[in-house]
Amino acid sequence: MTRQRSTQTMKPATAAKKLGVYLDATPAEFRDGVISREELDAMQADPPDWLRELRRDGPHPRPVVADRLGVSISGLARAGITEPLTTEQITALKQEQPEWLGRERTTRAESQREAARLAAARSGDRPAN
Repeated sequence: MTRQRSTQTMKPATAAKKLGVYLDATPAEFRDGVISREELDAMQADPPDWLRELRRDGPHPRPVVADRLGVSISGLARAGITEPLTTEQITALKQEQPEWLGRERTTRAESQREAARLAAARSGDRPAN
């Protein structure tokens, strides 16, 4: 006798996070329901128009904004950016090159270098300083 597997579902907030989109900008039918693993996989494989548009134009959630600017989420908070930004706003910030952006990019790069150094030291590639 084989047992029927139940369909794995997730809340819209979880699905939006996995898709890299801002939940409040998604269509009502997405926000108001539950999303199955199969539906999520289908959206990732062949994104509907609304998902393509959100990924292209935004508004984008903070992790996406931080990544596109090359800073950490904490760096966004230190700069006072707490709301989602559109692609246009992100592009404008890149062009303006405010002082905080350069400082936060440097901080993130140093943090990533240190994390890589520690990982290499733990794996035995080279000694930690």
